[in-house]
Amino acid sequence: MAMEAPAAHNPAEPVSGSVTTGITVDSPDLMKELGRRLAKLLRAGDLVMLTGELGAGKTTLTRGLGEGLGVRGAVTSPTFVIARVHPPLGDGPPLVHVDAYRLGGGLDEMEDLDLDVSLADSVIVVEWGEGKVEELTDDRLHVLIHRAVGDTADEVRHLTVTGVGARWASADLSVLSA
Repeated sequence: MAMEAPAAHNPAEPVSGSVTTGITVDSPDLMKELGRRLAKLLRAGDLVMLTGELGAGKTTLTRGLGEGLGVRGAVTSPTFVIARVHPPLGDGPPLVHVDAYRLGGGLDEMEDLDLDVSLADSVIVVEWGEGKVEELTDDRLHVLIHRAVGDTADEVRHLTVTGVGARWASADLSVLSA
């Protein structure tokens, strides 16, 4: 089954039928804490797409997700292995952490990872997944991370979290700002 490329979408604009919240964090520790809070909203079958420049905090956020989900193994960037599976330590779902940065954008390469097989039983987090994994499910959480600009803003990140689809339609994403 070949996947088709989704229509182009400006990540700064909310998707129709979506729920969005904005969050600012000013340290890697707070980014990790945000990941732990986000983990409380996630369940098996959830797809989380992380978008942001190199060094924006995507892997740091995923480390917090891993801690919050209670998975085994240190969450590190899977850039060179493309994907890592972190089994749960308890009853929760495994975390599948994918870094699509090195993939050439070909949908066949994403299809070779068999993420559609893992999705029902896992939480899948894909860094650099925009334009590559939307076809996996109609329901996804998209986290867009921007670095703040300015001399004193080295650690400040502005995040836009958008829940797309029926799964997220009634979600209260404002709990992430708490």
